[in-house]
Amino acid sequence: MKRIALSLLAAFMFIAPATAQQVYTAEPSAQQLEEVPVLLVDIRQPQEWVETGVLPNALLLTFNDPASFMKALQPHLQPGQPVALICRTGNRTARAARLIAPELDVPVIDVAGGIFRLMAAGYQPHTPNRAQGCTIC
Repeated sequence: MKRIALSLLAAFMFIAPATAQQVYTAEPSAQQLEEVPVLLVDIRQPQEWVETGVLPNALLLTFNDPASFMKALQPHLQPGQPVALICRTGNRTARAARLIAPELDVPVIDVAGGIFRLMAAGYQPHTPNRAQGCTIC
């Protein structure tokens, strides 16, 4: 299982490990985020999901504090599946990844540059829907 996780992480073209707590900063493409089997979590606020759109396979789950975030995340976790966090520019995910990594036994990937980096590379985000967890869609 660990070998699968490591090969999966290699697919994300690491920039560098951020900490020893299994947090990695990576610049995956939108295609990689859609195809590689990670739990992709968009931690932005609901209005941001509506304004800029989301990746179609993203779980929409705002990050306000580690305890409530982990409680909401728990039902979605799969054994051995890395968790990738995305926000608008990457600032919030860097903080969130460091805070939740000690609670997880899988790697946490901080998607550097966020949705704005993907959009700058030509990605057209999708309109969020309630099935993803959008509360105002």
